[in-house]
Amino acid sequence: MKNLRRKGYYVYLLSSLGGVFYVGYTDSLTKRIKQHKEGFYENAFTKKYKVNRLIYWEVYDTQNEALIREQKLKKLSRENKIELIKKYNIHMNDLFQDIELLEKLNFYK
Repeated sequence: MKNLRRKGYYVYLLSSLGGVFYVGYTDSLTKRIKQHKEGFYENAFTKKYKVNRLIYWEVYDTQNEALIREQKLKKLSRENKIELIKKYNIHMNDLFQDIELLEKLNFYK
């Protein structure tokens, strides 16, 4: 994972309380996660299965790098995703409040 102190393209993993995973990418992590949490897209997979807990993210300089990484993460087995997540978030906690705090402190945009 790279430093969040700059604008970039984010690849992220969400989970539901039941353990359903979702991999996505965005250029505005806070905005996109808020959309997932609020069920912004009526027919979305994440709304249907309540997949709205941010458990992992990475940041890239280019959209192409992020898209390539997103596709690689989507192809990982469930076990490999869990292994990756637990390297940085051992208890698989929702990290969204940490992101909001960093944004309020003007740590990144």
